[in-house]
Amino acid sequence: MILAGDVGGTKTILAAFEPDRRDPVLEETYASRDHASLDQILESFLDRHRPWVEQACLGIAGPVRNGRSHATNLPWVVNADALARRLGTRETYLINDLEASAWGIPALGPEDLVTLNAGSPEASGNAAIIAAGTGCGEAGLFWDGRAHGPFATEGGHTDFAPRDELEMALLRYLLARHERVSYERLVSGPGLVTLYEFLRDSGHGQEPPGLSEALRRGDGGRAISEAARQGQSPLCEKALDLFMSIYGAEAGNLALKHLSSAGLYVGGGIAPKNLWKIRDGTFMKAFTAKGRMRPILEAMPVKVILNQRTALFGAARCAARRSQAFTP
Repeated sequence: MILAGDVGGTKTILAAFEPDRRDPVLEETYASRDHASLDQILESFLDRHRPWVEQACLGIAGPVRNGRSHATNLPWVVNADALARRLGTRETYLINDLEASAWGIPALGPEDLVTLNAGSPEASGNAAIIAAGTGCGEAGLFWDGRAHGPFATEGGHTDFAPRDELEMALLRYLLARHERVSYERLVSGPGLVTLYEFLRDSGHGQEPPGLSEALRRGDGGRAISEAARQGQSPLCEKALDLFMSIYGAEAGNLALKHLSSAGLYVGGGIAPKNLWKIRDGTFMKAFTAKGRMRPILEAMPVKVILNQRTALFGAARCAARRSQAFTP
């Protein structure tokens, strides 16, 4: 049995997999911020299910160095050796959550994906994945001529680059409040709220009734998206337009840096919940707007991942593959 985990800033999912089966035999979801540590969640999962686990792999939202990670959006420090002792496993691996998602892509079927751009029918080579949710994660898949090798990055924390006068004003607005501005500050759930507040404070529209209360409750992103979808607020529509445009631009940056000619995948929770918007052309227009590089980007397949278990599939696949690689 393999224990797989998807450890995010909003929720943590643990699941047990049998070898050679895609879907888990056990699965539990926990609110990450309701727990003081990952150990608490593991205790709850193991006490309830007591699965016999031989291997484990957890994808965590944060950089992993020497089997140790300080989660980016949680006050948790996670150590692979400590996890192995707690679980009693033969092998325990800790990887970045987007690396886990990259490992999971080969497990997806056509029903798990929505195509934004078909790309070239001969598409091959490297691939990449970007995912906006609590934060903005990015990872790559290097093509070695036989298979894709996933690798982690912290590309979501690179500096935001404005493309026009509105985004230059946005950067000035944020630099008055923060030492630096990364893409994660904009391409994320909190980022959508930030974009809305910038437009509101800059006189681009009136706040719709009830939204101020949603912002106070910490549910602003969902309220902004819903108001935009229903056509209830031009200000919310403009905020979502700006969000999707910046998201597409950074996805294009990632695709160029990795030369992801085999495909760019859009993961995370925001894209599937806003398919109606990400399919309207705003995202792809920004994705391909790279001057002389436009033909290269137009030839890349671009797909939205619908299956929210992708990182779990990937963590299980990673554990299985590494076990095979290191077993005498």
